[in-house]
Amino acid sequence: MTLTPKPGVLEIEPYVGGRASVSGVAAPVKLSSNEGALGPSPKALEAYEEAARSVSIYPEGSAAILREAIAEMHGLDAARVVCGNGSDELLTMLANAYLRPGDEVLFSEHAFLVYRIATLANSAVPVSVPEKNRRVDVDAMLAHTTPKTRMVYLANPNNPTGTYLSRDEVMRLHAGLAPDTLLVLDAAYAEYVGRNDYEPGLEMTVRFANVVMTRTFSKVYGLAGLRIGWAYCPAPVADALNRIRGPFNVSLPAQRAGAAALGDHDHVRRSVEHNERWRAWLTEAIRAAGLAVDDSVCNFILIRFPHRTGKTAEEADRFLCERGLILRGVANYGLPDCLRLTVGPEDANRKVAAALGEFMAQK
Repeated sequence: MTLTPKPGVLEIEPYVGGRASVSGVAAPVKLSSNEGALGPSPKALEAYEEAARSVSIYPEGSAAILREAIAEMHGLDAARVVCGNGSDELLTMLANAYLRPGDEVLFSEHAFLVYRIATLANSAVPVSVPEKNRRVDVDAMLAHTTPKTRMVYLANPNNPTGTYLSRDEVMRLHAGLAPDTLLVLDAAYAEYVGRNDYEPGLEMTVRFANVVMTRTFSKVYGLAGLRIGWAYCPAPVADALNRIRGPFNVSLPAQRAGAAALGDHDHVRRSVEHNERWRAWLTEAIRAAGLAVDDSVCNFILIRFPHRTGKTAEEADRFLCERGLILRGVANYGLPDCLRLTVGPEDANRKVAAALGEFMAQK
């Protein structure tokens, strides 16, 4: 006999994050993982260092420190906040709690890879729905629903495209779903969106029993290394997640740092302002170099390269790496002709724009 995992597991392609190193380059510029350009709040670092003195003691099991800070910040019921080891853990826990073998899970064509992984890990069926011009197509999503549709993951805004759906479009999507289909709104980049027609999902989680919103501290709060995420859920969903999550799944230093980061409104404002300025600057500079760049509301942009020898995304990636500049190839997202560029500090942004200009200018 041989020991084999349950159906779906061996169909998973393991997740590979953005590269952090280049052979032969001592100090590369990493712009591949959408980390916050200004890093964490000094208040968050101070809280982390203070809490580190107590690492010999288990944290309180429900992450009450962080849940209560989140609830106060957003005007929520702390009992309906569930915290996790990054929002990835929460996205996976939702699949673990609600998917059965044969259930169908919808997500858009260029959506976050974790959705497919969590689906297959539960022997469910991933349904990838085509997008229009790298934007979620609500009509197509609804057309792909069936009586077997148990969950819909919607990254809003979406990674790696940087596009988003308006509040009205998300409401229209929800209206077309069965009451026993769970809509999971992954709002990892919500803090960066400055559009009046956008809503990350809090309204819907209050109104509907089948909507969950997830958020992260990895982006605008600059705490990616601490792995902190949270979800706001209907009470029964929060109860289910709390039954299956690991005990003590958010460390005390992470809770303290996250709570302090929430309170540093000036740091968040500076981070958002920096992102808006340099996202616009990078978009204009890279378009001026002759490359296509979609409009983005996130802390990254998606650059599209031509189907021409000497100018492809793969060749650009090699060219940039030789100069110590690391972007993210997104072929595994179904975008082989693209590179994703994280908005970084000013010096990094100028370097990568100049290098792409040089790449496009060469014969």
